[in-house]
Amino acid sequence: MPSLAAIRAFNLSKIPSAYVPVGVFVGGTSGIGQGMAEAFARMTKGRATIIIVGRNQTAAESIIAALPQAAESKYEFVQCDATLMRNVETASKAILAKHDKVNFLIMSPGFFSTKGFDPSEEGIDRKLATHYYARWKFIDALLPALTKAKAAGEDAKVLSVLGTGNGGAIDTNDLGLKQSYSLGNAASAGITYNDLMMEEYAERNPELTFAQASPGVVATNLANSAQSTTLRLLAPAMNLTAKLFGTTPADCAEYMWHGIFNNTTGAFRIGSQGEEIGKKNYYGNAEQRKALWEHTAAEVRTSS
Repeated sequence: MPSLAAIRAFNLSKIPSAYVPVGVFVGGTSGIGQGMAEAFARMTKGRATIIIVGRNQTAAESIIAALPQAAESKYEFVQCDATLMRNVETASKAILAKHDKVNFLIMSPGFFSTKGFDPSEEGIDRKLATHYYARWKFIDALLPALTKAKAAGEDAKVLSVLGTGNGGAIDTNDLGLKQSYSLGNAASAGITYNDLMMEEYAERNPELTFAQASPGVVATNLANSAQSTTLRLLAPAMNLTAKLFGTTPADCAEYMWHGIFNNTTGAFRIGSQGEEIGKKNYYGNAEQRKALWEHTAAEVRTSS
């Protein structure tokens, strides 16, 4: 692998000069998403449109206030609780109302919970909604803007940060995990679903780039995605462990951008330093991919 300094230089060389890029960062109010938004602003020297999508407006405003400023800078926040598909639809419409082109769609929303199956009022487990269904729906909704960017000769790339390479076998008879839910099943299924999602989107949109990444251990603040008082109390100890053994969000962001910039069209799986991992620890097949697509389209479009 190249050094981090070489990766930073490579990333800078990939920043477009012919147009002002538009980046949408779902889950960009903390952790890896925040790191990637800040890195994007830093690499472009503020010559970018950055749309931070998340739940915490106060956090977003604090992040935006610290970003570098340029004449072309446009920084925005769009409110969205991604556990509900109707919120994803509303947020997507808000983005499309102001931006007909999107160059980079970065998705890293988290949901830290130890509950069992926890359906929202739409009937979808909240953890799976955040880690998979909402991401599928954001891509589906923003495809016209991504496609228009590509048609204009610009970058058009999608990245979902979750944990590729750490998934597991899936059951096409229970894709919503309503019969076989456990925290382990939800975690591994969500990762495999993301792999299959990216492959199917790439097959249907071969001119675009779709990738899932495994960031490894990153020193993020788990309290931001904790769904109970108990977990928020446990978060500092877990954060300390991540800080001691993990990558900083800023360095992780550089690795993730390297993975995005280093790939052309198609579907890719990216490791913790932005490297391609191919089919390492891959689960699923074409038949399961099609079944998952049909299930998701029905579930998401019905829910919203």
